[in-house]
Formats: sequence, structure tokens, C-alpha cells
Amino acid sequence: MTRRQTLPVKDFTPYEEKAGEEYMSNEQLDHFRDLLLAWKRQLQEEVERTVHHMRDDATNYADPADRATQEEEFALELRTRDRERKLIRKIDQTLEKIRKDDYGYCEQCGIEIGLRRLEARPTATLCIDCKTLEEIREKQRVA
Repeated sequence: MTRRQTLPVKDFTPYEEKAGEEYMSNEQLDHFRDLLLAWKRQLQEEVERTVHHMRDDATNYADPADRATQEEEFALELRTRDRERKLIRKIDQTLEKIRKDDYGYCEQCGIEIGLRRLEARPTATLCIDCKTLEEIREKQRVA
């Protein structure tokens, strides 16, 4: 029984590696490019929906509590969209790495990040070991 991988994009099938296939083959790069483009499109559609929702549902409520609730809802949506805009920039940077044939390798140590990790987080720039060390260092700085 194989565990079904969850991808950041709905209805996108994980890449099935072929026996003896070279890491970051053209097929793999095409898969991740398509995945990233679909994810970017999905995020951009969410931004559009938010803009329409805020424009269409903006009401000047007489009750201050209703106004405050709406303002809080809009503020939360805007924070979410801001995070998504940052993610779109990261997706664009990752697409550029694919274009330059520099995708799939750890920025710190240079080893392969791995297909399964990239399926889970296509914008990953660090292998799991370097990412773990980075998180440990961050925790030590905070403590």
C-alpha cells in the first residue's frame, strides 16, 4: 500500500520516478514547472476572489460591532493574501531556478533535495538536513 502524497495544488498527481531515471531529468523539471505554474494560478485566483469579495461585500453597517467584524474579516483576508503574494514571488524565483537548470539542489550543501520533499514543498531550497539545522539554530536564537 502506497501513501497518497498531498500536493499544494488540487488534483495534481505526484511524479512517478522511473527506474534508473536521472535526478532532475527533463520530465521531472517539466512536472515541477507545471506544478508551480498551477499553484501560482490557483493563488492568483484566490487574490482575485478576495478583491471581488471585498468590493462586493463592503457595507457601511450602522452598528459599530458589525462594522468592526467586517473590518476584522477584511484585515484577516488581506494578511492571508499578503502571504500568498510573497509565496507567488517565491514561486517565480523557483521557476527561474528551473529555467537556469539549478532546481532541486540544496543551496547550502549542494546535495539533492529529493523528489518527495519537492513534491511536498516545491519551493524548497534546502535539503531536509540543512533545513533541520536551520530550524534548530532559529530556536536557539529565540530562547
